[in-house]
Amino acid sequence: MKARQAPMSEQSPLDLAGDDPFGPHNLPYGVFTTADEPGRRKVGVRIGNHVLDAGAAAAALGSPYAALLGGPGLDPLLAAGRTAWHDVRRALTAWVTVPAHRATVEPLLIPLPAVTMRLPYTVADYVDFYASEHHAANVGQIFRPGGEPLTPNWKHLPIGYHGRSGTVVVSGTDVVRPSGQRKAPADPAPVFGPSVKLDIEAEVGFVVGVPSAQGHPVPLAAFRDHVFGVSLLNDWSARDIQAWEYVPLGPFLGKSFATSVSAWVTPLEALDAARTAPPARDVPVLPYLDDTAEEEPGGFDLRISVAVNGQVVAEPPFASMYWTAAQQLAQMTVNGASLRTGDLYGSGTVSGPEPHQRGSLLELTWNGRDALELPTGRRTFLADGDEVTMTAWAPGPDGVRIGLGEVTGRIVPAPR
Repeated sequence: MKARQAPMSEQSPLDLAGDDPFGPHNLPYGVFTTADEPGRRKVGVRIGNHVLDAGAAAAALGSPYAALLGGPGLDPLLAAGRTAWHDVRRALTAWVTVPAHRATVEPLLIPLPAVTMRLPYTVADYVDFYASEHHAANVGQIFRPGGEPLTPNWKHLPIGYHGRSGTVVVSGTDVVRPSGQRKAPADPAPVFGPSVKLDIEAEVGFVVGVPSAQGHPVPLAAFRDHVFGVSLLNDWSARDIQAWEYVPLGPFLGKSFATSVSAWVTPLEALDAARTAPPARDVPVLPYLDDTAEEEPGGFDLRISVAVNGQVVAEPPFASMYWTAAQQLAQMTVNGASLRTGDLYGSGTVSGPEPHQRGSLLELTWNGRDALELPTGRRTFLADGDEVTMTAWAPGPDGVRIGLGEVTGRIVPAPR
């Protein structure tokens, strides 16, 4: 789609306020289509409330990165590696900030409402972790009252499960209420039907670019060499199905029906100012997970908001996560498992120490004991028609904010 160039009397889309969270200090990547070319996917970069057709800009400016940006997805860029990621980002920054490029770039800017965002890369594998001590302790108190909240292994390794990459969907995709077996403790036998405890999990997803060879673990120090960027992630969870099925092998159908990710991938380089030290650990870890000597802080200061039907119900702080993304990557590969371009791994539910910082309805309602009061009615778990939206921002350079693309999904009824 060729967007009309703005007349001289109109403000250019490139003339953004200095505090715009999607200014040139951010530049997240996505993939979009337009109404006039619905079958043609293009790589885009968000700038303010517009999308730059990055492939067309690269071609028009004679960029050597046209091959990385001119295809239907981010896969070639993800696989290109850290040096290319830095160089492409530097070029894009110049394209949207240097006045000499305006005449070329402005006609290639498309308003966000005029595009349809697509899943931006091919999801190779999906792994989800359980890395918030506050979340794990809350879950332990809910299901093991009076017992030890954390399992004996929890502070020795990042616990995770292997999910289903084929049901990762882009923000805005409806989520069909899953059906399966469920059995309450007092029920004599399991029953089959739609989940009645459909939940959310506010998470951050990490997108792998450069693969690794099977049999070669990825050390902590190589995190930036393999991980391209981050996206918000909602790991929808059917708690009643999960509770009945998970012993002894863990999550399965209670998780695999859908995982929503943002349409935008924020490059790690945009989050340099948001790096922060993780919480102090009171249990020594084995050498492959020991990050005390790492030069770069392992945590990220990301401020997440969770809204149900437009009302904010939680504000989980990602800086409170016990296990870092680098430790999760090291754990995921320490047995020799290989990485592939497009691998996605989730942080696990982000929860903080305060009640309003809990990143799941399981915690917010204490497994249905304490209902939330919303304009659309009382909720313990999600009702059909509910829409969940997660947004986030991070501290950026010179006091600006880095916006992370939202992830949203609406619950539709189970098929009859």
